[in-house]
Amino acid sequence: MVTAFASYSHDSNNHKVWVRDLAARLRGDGVTVALDQWEVVPGDQLPEFMERSIRDSKYVLVVCTPGYKRRADERKGGVGYEGDIITGDLLIHRNQRKFIPILRSGEWAAVAPSWLKGKYFVDLRGDPYSEDQYNDLLTTLLGTRPQAPPVGVRPTSTANPQSATAAREVTREPITIEGIIADKVTMPLMDGTRGSGLYQVPFKLSRRPEPEWAELFIDAWNHSIIHNMHRPGTADVEGDIVWLLRTTLDEVEKYHRDSLKLCAQRANEQYAKLLQARRTEREAREGHERAHRAAAEDAAKRIKFD
Repeated sequence: MVTAFASYSHDSNNHKVWVRDLAARLRGDGVTVALDQWEVVPGDQLPEFMERSIRDSKYVLVVCTPGYKRRADERKGGVGYEGDIITGDLLIHRNQRKFIPILRSGEWAAVAPSWLKGKYFVDLRGDPYSEDQYNDLLTTLLGTRPQAPPVGVRPTSTANPQSATAAREVTREPITIEGIIADKVTMPLMDGTRGSGLYQVPFKLSRRPEPEWAELFIDAWNHSIIHNMHRPGTADVEGDIVWLLRTTLDEVEKYHRDSLKLCAQRANEQYAKLLQARRTEREAREGHERAHRAAAEDAAKRIKFD
C-alpha cells in the first residue's frame, strides 16, 4: 500500500476542488492519499493531523501555487506549520524523494518555496493537465518507473543474441540480505504521538534486484503473518536496499530478521520460476521459428518455376 499526503493552500474553492479531484484520481489508481477535506472534522487537532500525515506517509505531494509559496516562506497558517515539519524531516532523515512538488499555477522559479527549489517537479498546470505528467507522478508513487536492465555477462560470441540472453538469466544468483545499513537508520520523532517511537531501518541486498523480484518480495512481506509483531505494508525496495518503514532495531533483532530472510527466500523461489517460464516460452518460440524456416527452405527447393 503506497501512502501519500497532499499539502496545499486553501487559495480558493476551485483550487480545493482541484486538489480533491487529483487525490481522488490517485486513490482510484492505487495510491492511498490522505487529505484534510476527508479526514479532518470539527474538534480535531489540526497540528496533530498534519504531523501524523507527514510522518506516516511514504510521500508528501506539495501542490505549489503563489499562495502556497507566500504562506510557506512566511511560515503562516497550516502551510507554514507543514513547512516547519517538512524542513525538519528533510534535515533529520534526508529523504528527498519523499517530498514531490506539483506545479499547479505560475512559473516554477516564482512559486517554488525556498526548500523546494532545485527539485524535479511535476507540471500539472492547465485544465486539463498533461496526462504524461500525471503518469510521471503516478509511476513514481507506485514505484513502476522504467529501470535500467541488469548488467549481464559479456557473451563469448555475438552470433546468437538469444543465447546471450539465456546466459544472462542463468548467471543471476539468488539475492540475500547482507545486513543493516547503520548510517541510514532514521531517527524516531518521539513527540508523544502514537507510533512516534518507530523509525525506518534499511537493509543492504547482495545486488540490485529486478523490478519483478522487488514486487515478489513486497508481496511476500504483505501476505506473511509470521508473528503478532508483523506489519504488512511496511516493507519497500529501493535500488539495492530493503526498507522497513515503521519498526525499531529491537523489533528487527527479535522478530523481523527471520521474516526478512524468509521473504527473500520466497521471492528468489518465485523469481526463479518466472525465469524458467520465460525460458520455456522462448525455447518453444525458437523451436517454432526453426521449424517454420526449415519448412520454408524445403518448399523453396521443391517448388520450381522452370
